[in-house]
Amino acid sequence: MNLKKNAILAVAASAMLLASATSGAPDATAAAAKPVSIVLDGYPLPFPAAPYVANGTTMVPFRAIAEALGIQVDWANRTLTATKSQNGAVRKVVLHQNDKKALVNGQAQQLRVAPAAKDGSIFVPLSFFSQQFGATVGWDGPSQTVSITSPVSKLYTEAFYAISSYKEVGFVRKFDSVSFGWTRIDATGKLTLSGQDFFWPKPAGDVTPESIVQDAAVAGGKPMLMAVAMDGSGELTKLLSDKTLQADVIGQLVGLAAQNGFGGITLDFEGLGLSGDLPATRQSFTDFVAALNKSAKASNLTLALALHPLNSSYRGYDYNALAAHADEIIMMAYEYSYEDGPEPLNRIDEAIRLALADVPKSKLVLGISMGSETAATVNGKIGLAKRYGLKGVAFWRLGLMGDQTLAAIQKSVFLR
Repeated sequence: MNLKKNAILAVAASAMLLASATSGAPDATAAAAKPVSIVLDGYPLPFPAAPYVANGTTMVPFRAIAEALGIQVDWANRTLTATKSQNGAVRKVVLHQNDKKALVNGQAQQLRVAPAAKDGSIFVPLSFFSQQFGATVGWDGPSQTVSITSPVSKLYTEAFYAISSYKEVGFVRKFDSVSFGWTRIDATGKLTLSGQDFFWPKPAGDVTPESIVQDAAVAGGKPMLMAVAMDGSGELTKLLSDKTLQADVIGQLVGLAAQNGFGGITLDFEGLGLSGDLPATRQSFTDFVAALNKSAKASNLTLALALHPLNSSYRGYDYNALAAHADEIIMMAYEYSYEDGPEPLNRIDEAIRLALADVPKSKLVLGISMGSETAATVNGKIGLAKRYGLKGVAFWRLGLMGDQTLAAIQKSVFLR
């Protein structure tokens, strides 16, 4: 794009406006070399039409950002109304096409540039939009990139408590739900409370498994009993091919949950569908989940499923069919990197989009591994859950989180 000198300077001025300041301009050659792009919570935000600069102000398609930030948008009679409810407060912004005057909760405010229609979209000043809805904006001149960080917001949060989580038992009260991995399927396909990793823990002084569960419930959270199984030795295959074993496991699992103060059951059955008869595997697992859900509901227990993502190697999970029998699906969108570093956001984004084709967003929870993420990377994953309006996020696991990462999480979502 060929820009005259004053237009180039306008791009630089818009960058400073985004940070609510006016200072020096970035290099003019760099500004002309690249179009403006926008990154939300560390990941690119697609736009139906490219941002542009008008009178020193960066203009962006309003709906793309608004919907990514969970803002309700209505457009009628050349009037744009944006409404967001957050933490008991409602903020309403009314903008009119080609009019610099805006109404914010009924109070008039002046825009630097009026909203305008272009390329089939309504464009608004980015800085005004961000300031009104609590997002923060940064600018990188060399790459011509606007970075937006979504405001801290209320989102359903879960944590897993398993293996060696006791050192962070104090974090249990902070989450809306905690799944306690204290049962598993053994090599014979039976439910057991003993073993090396997933077992019913012994008391530690006055602290017992039952007291931890009770503490979570008293704090207003929902304790879930989690049953874990891997199919590495064919244990799941044995279970899913034997109706008698299934009935025994379901009866034991529901009884344990109901008798020990749990509010529901989380099923973490991993490793299905790496090979073999995929339709048969999917159907047998779905049938088991349907039977478990029926029994759980009879005891006033909810059911959550922790599943491999649809873009993993494990294809034994029919998300659409399973969603009909579960209150919640936790998509374990990790181990793409095998905990060698932060999980790739593009793979997680792909997994979310695939899952949403089969599961209502009100049932979908994004699983995030603390073995992969750090305080510097975790909020990029949370940002994707917020962008797509998912039910919430679930963290694997307590014992791996740490104070710094917990503090970082609380910059994106409110914990209890």
